[in-house]
Amino acid sequence: MRSSFAKKASLFRTWSGGHPLWCAWQVTYRCNFRCRFCGYWHDPMGQAPEPTVDDYALGARKLASFGSMLVSLAGGEPFLRTDLPNIVAAIAEYHLPFVTTNGWLVDEKIARDVMAAGLWGVSISIDYSDPAMHDSARGMDGAWEQAWKAVEIFSAARKYDYQRVNVMGVLLDDNIDHLEDLMKMAADRNAYFMVQPYGHRKINSKKYEHRDGAVSPRLLDMWKRNQNFLSNPVYLGKFDEFLNGGVSNCRAGRAFFNIDSTGDIAICVENRPTPIANLISDTQYKIRDALRTASKNNDCTCCWYNCRGEVESLYKPRSLMMSLPTFFFNRGSADGEKMGRWK
Repeated sequence: MRSSFAKKASLFRTWSGGHPLWCAWQVTYRCNFRCRFCGYWHDPMGQAPEPTVDDYALGARKLASFGSMLVSLAGGEPFLRTDLPNIVAAIAEYHLPFVTTNGWLVDEKIARDVMAAGLWGVSISIDYSDPAMHDSARGMDGAWEQAWKAVEIFSAARKYDYQRVNVMGVLLDDNIDHLEDLMKMAADRNAYFMVQPYGHRKINSKKYEHRDGAVSPRLLDMWKRNQNFLSNPVYLGKFDEFLNGGVSNCRAGRAFFNIDSTGDIAICVENRPTPIANLISDTQYKIRDALRTASKNNDCTCCWYNCRGEVESLYKPRSLMMSLPTFFFNRGSADGEKMGRWK
């Protein structure tokens, strides 16, 4: 596995060469939760054959042809793949892998295994400070309690200083008043907090979008007060723009793209019904050219996910300087004794 410094240098090569910095790699569409604001748990792709670890190793080498990338291993629930530590190791050979999980299947052994395999960071999804509300939204009794256990387990399992533990909240119609409490609860467990707004294309409904007044000023005030609130302030400043018509100039296919659990590639996760290449069967050059072609004349404003807004922040000087701590450095801590663990 390449050193942390070598991968960061290679990530700069990716950025300076105009290649995508981020890919969301859906390792499975199977899920043990029944979240009301996501339809992946009943997606037919959950029944499709999934790539082997060797396929991931091949794909990681292809992607590395143009430099290192930030690779989000997601789903579905990634830990339903019992070979996830081996998948992480295959990606970490060249790239910076992250995992997003609901936390239900996390125990001390699997946490140690993925951290030892070279995981760069992990995000555990928690949307409410109230246990009953979180469990109801996620369709699983006990989900809130187990998610916080997972945060604690991952915090204790870190092997390298750079490994980050995040709590990831989805801004919904009824949880804006819960977010700051979540930040404080995450800080108590030596974890960061990040947020992204609900995307209506997950279930083709805007039912769960936040509609109760301006969001961005409140989030920016929280950012100032909470040192572990890691979301980029430029990204947070555009939440209201997204909720009132959408953010234009999407860089899907140029700054980021999606890989499905079958290896199919689309310019973003919401465009997966129209893949433009396949990671396993196509060459890296065909993939690069197909992404560039498909990204032209993209006028979509349907999402403001982290994989879009945070990555697009890296392409403007002011927000680039604010985004660097998100990816590489320690922004600080409300608890000085824990500060050194947040890398």
